[in-house]
Amino acid sequence: MDRSREAGYDQPSPGEPPHEGLRVTDRRRIRVDGDTDGTATAPAEEPNLKPSYVEELEGRTKAAEQKLLEVQSRFDQLRAQLQRETDETRQRLNRAADERAERQKVDFIASLLPVMDNLRRAIDATERGSSREGVLEGLKGTLSSFEGALTAAGAEPIPSVGEDFDPELHEAVDTVPVEADEDGKITNEYTSGFRIGNRLLRPARVQVGRAIG
Repeated sequence: MDRSREAGYDQPSPGEPPHEGLRVTDRRRIRVDGDTDGTATAPAEEPNLKPSYVEELEGRTKAAEQKLLEVQSRFDQLRAQLQRETDETRQRLNRAADERAERQKVDFIASLLPVMDNLRRAIDATERGSSREGVLEGLKGTLSSFEGALTAAGAEPIPSVGEDFDPELHEAVDTVPVEADEDGKITNEYTSGFRIGNRLLRPARVQVGRAIG
């Protein structure tokens, strides 16, 4: 191919008259933005205006925030685990307390059964015409069995006769004249009082001596 044509020059053919002027065709790419080599110009990178110590502080802040999130997440997990363990422990203790109360109730009822048996025997003896002494002995045995059942359940009788009157433990039903040295002493008991530990089940109903004059 003729290099003159490749360059964009139209040469006259042999035998043709020469042109009055040369026609030049520019085959280069023309870009509106003035870039004639056809390659895009990358935008200039903005300069980093932050000082290095500011970048370092920002990096430390982000690392601290991430660490805080991790610690908070771990704390939430431990708190949830502790709550589950606390609930399980509370339920286990409640079940143990219920089972213990049930056993104590069963034991107390079982301890009363001999009392019921003795009362029935006393009734049968009375109906058969047994002697007064025999019936009395049977009743005493029944009372002893019943007191043993109360003691096994933790109930303690409240001392009364001969003791100083205590309004926290005794209920004064009436009074009786006594010597001065017996003033305020309990002289008789009408109904026994009982307590379990420091809890008063019922006060003892008693008679209290009062000094004359």
